[in-house]
Amino acid sequence: MTDLRDAGMSSKAWPFDEARKVLKRYEQSGDRKGYVLFETGYGPSGLPHIGTFGEVLRTTMIRRAFEVISDVPTRLICFSDDLDGMRKVPSNVPNQEMLHAHAQKPLTSVPDPFGEYESFGHHNNAMLRRFLDTFGFDYEFYSATEFYRSGQFDAVLKRAVEKYDEVMKVMLKSLREERQQTYSIFLPIHPETGRVLYVPMKEVNAQDYTITFDDEEGREWTLPVTGGHVKLQWKPDFGARWAALGVDFEMYGKDHSTNTPIYDRICEILGGVKPEHFTYELFLDANGEKISKSKGNGLSIDEWLTYASTESLAYFMYQKPKTAKRLHFDVIPRMMDEYHQQLRAYPEQDAAQRVNNPVFHIHGADVPASDMVVPFTMLLNLASVAGAEEKEQLWGFIRRYAPDASPAHNPQLDAAAGYAVRYYNDFVKPEKVFRAPTGQERAAMEDLKAAFGAEDLALVQIAQKNAAMGISEPLPEADFTDGDFLQSIVFAVGKNHGFENLRDWFKALYEVLLGQSQGPRFGSFAALYGVEETIALIDRGLAGELA
Repeated sequence: MTDLRDAGMSSKAWPFDEARKVLKRYEQSGDRKGYVLFETGYGPSGLPHIGTFGEVLRTTMIRRAFEVISDVPTRLICFSDDLDGMRKVPSNVPNQEMLHAHAQKPLTSVPDPFGEYESFGHHNNAMLRRFLDTFGFDYEFYSATEFYRSGQFDAVLKRAVEKYDEVMKVMLKSLREERQQTYSIFLPIHPETGRVLYVPMKEVNAQDYTITFDDEEGREWTLPVTGGHVKLQWKPDFGARWAALGVDFEMYGKDHSTNTPIYDRICEILGGVKPEHFTYELFLDANGEKISKSKGNGLSIDEWLTYASTESLAYFMYQKPKTAKRLHFDVIPRMMDEYHQQLRAYPEQDAAQRVNNPVFHIHGADVPASDMVVPFTMLLNLASVAGAEEKEQLWGFIRRYAPDASPAHNPQLDAAAGYAVRYYNDFVKPEKVFRAPTGQERAAMEDLKAAFGAEDLALVQIAQKNAAMGISEPLPEADFTDGDFLQSIVFAVGKNHGFENLRDWFKALYEVLLGQSQGPRFGSFAALYGVEETIALIDRGLAGELA
């Protein structure tokens, strides 16, 4: 552990960068609550999307890094702002008319359109927790509704009354003149309608901690700010929550970044110490637009987990959090393969290398071994040429390529085979476009077929390739089950047929035989699919049966 701690203190991995900032803040703040508190906030106005999940995952990565470099205990709170009024009805949920009838009510007072939970807020909270539990996160869930109504927030709400003018001064600077006329940091919840009201205050009384206001019909009301009768506007709520809980770290998207000074100052006015922050770039959908809970665009967590492992999603979230990334189906295969590449590298790395390896931040020090003897992209291509509908069809090829592999001994590979079949049928198959070969390509494929079918010819092809490239190395031992050997044949044939850029040769193989412009290392694919089967595939491509 000492080696890891030393490595973590000098690591350039972003979770350690942030963890060191949190440690410095904790040491300098004089905070003596005995633990460091990490928090993530969630607005349950719609079904949780993958960006919300990523926020908790990334915070966990920083928390894990902190635990490597410090012995100070930690907690992680996931705080749901479910007392917020439903200002907009999400378009991707049922019972739209019913929801519109409950507009502006707290989300935990809106009936569940799915008919499964006590309220819409409870439903969305349950969805979030299910997603988080899938990954085994160690977190405490806080509901704003319970936090306000139970009295846990009362002390800070009273301070907000006492410091009302000072907090309002901070807020009014950030608002347009028209908005300033009606703005209040307090949002009363109407005693009769249950709606969250956006109305100006007639009086804020620091003697009895009440507010007085007129409702939308002009009737005057006086309510205590405590006990869940009133909630704070969302910007003041950020700072008040930090002060109430003693939050040491919270991250959020860059759309919040301009509000950071507001959150910080309100936290300080209300008696807290501003936490350390981390601002991440937003996720984009296939069209380059920001993903949104209300639009339902971009990938959902369930959609990703239909086609790839939870670890591949975590790997995606780890990558360059300050860079905007397209969150679309086409990133999945690469994330699957890169994750397993890092898994395979981990056992041979020293402590300094391990703390910079993404899999350390996904798993902590208990990093599993990879049993993926076949890359995910290769499984996709295998599913393609085999027309696989079930993963068992792929296992016939896998066992021939890796006789010791089995679903029982290679559970990651077995799961990946299932993912590959689903991904191929839903995304690759509909987009496949085959074409006929050109004259040059046809001649080369005829030679490749012959070379794959005759050992002596194969060696001649390699010798010709070596001579053309000025290489005087001994010929490799012919092994028609070895991907490297078969790849050397593919290279030699391409050279012999005058492909100046061998990428054009490989692109021809992919487009004629696989119906796509990109593909696997062809020699390795042939070793997995089988040489005889590859020869038959070339025959079908040359005969025009695929196109």
